[in-house]
Amino acid sequence: MSDVLDRSQQEAILSIALVAAFADGTKDERERAAIRDVADALDSEGGLNLAALYREVLLKKPEPEALAARLVSPEARSLAYEMAVGVCDADGVQTPAERAFLERLAVALGIAAPRAAAFSERAEGIAASADVLPAAPPPAPAGAPRASDIPRDQMDRMVLDASILNAALELLPESLSTLAIIPLQVRLVYRIGRSYGYPMDASQAKDFIATVGVGLGSQYLEQVGRKLLGGVLGSVLGGLGRSVGRQAASSGMSFASTWALGRVAERYYAGGRQMSTALLQSTFQELLPEAKSLAPRYAADIQRRASTIDTRELLSIARSPL
Repeated sequence: MSDVLDRSQQEAILSIALVAAFADGTKDERERAAIRDVADALDSEGGLNLAALYREVLLKKPEPEALAARLVSPEARSLAYEMAVGVCDADGVQTPAERAFLERLAVALGIAAPRAAAFSERAEGIAASADVLPAAPPPAPAGAPRASDIPRDQMDRMVLDASILNAALELLPESLSTLAIIPLQVRLVYRIGRSYGYPMDASQAKDFIATVGVGLGSQYLEQVGRKLLGGVLGSVLGGLGRSVGRQAASSGMSFASTWALGRVAERYYAGGRQMSTALLQSTFQELLPEAKSLAPRYAADIQRRASTIDTRELLSIARSPL
């Protein structure tokens, strides 16, 4: 196949990802709004009318078979399935409705059941790694400001290292590398909260991330959408070197969102969990420009970290302590 997918195939793959985002039948308007924002962002940066695709998926509900018919190569069909699996797994392990959708999609794309099951199982393992954290006792009440048991310089390093690692994962040409970013963000928030003496578990960390305004499913869709439009994903281009030109848009956003999440979490838990939802969201948005400006400074570190990652070890990376 050609190095870069043509416009029609890009649209078909992203439409399949959008259909996957709604496969669980949820009616959460916040998630719909987040995905609509993703479509608008990708439209302005990628040159495709993603907003129109979003509307078509919501209103017309295209059948997977019709979308699959537009993909002319095995590589494009495999990529479409991988993206759909990632979208379904981004906010947690698959629901029965999502599993049924993915089984139907695999048939429509002509992907053999054993191969589809193996990929889905691997993705499920990475997604579930966000939940492999010690359970917490009942939440402690909000109170006076607290001090962390992590020294200031080590806290700064932990947030920076997590941001560099997630930016490096975004450079890799495998779609599951992007899925590993979410568990690492959950672990970062979890570790920060625990350092300030608060009982934490995975669900509390996920709730914090959602409250800040980072939708896990929409974040994944945005990240892989940028990689697809830039021709970065391995089944399209097959190499790390081709991804350098998209670092500012894709890797930089992963760096920025992770760094801003870490900083907001510090303020929240250090202040006795007194920040309102509105203040958490506004603080995160205020920190993003600073975070984006930091990413180019660490471009060489991000590239070096990407060169050391073995994509066969993504599950171990997603479960790694910070």
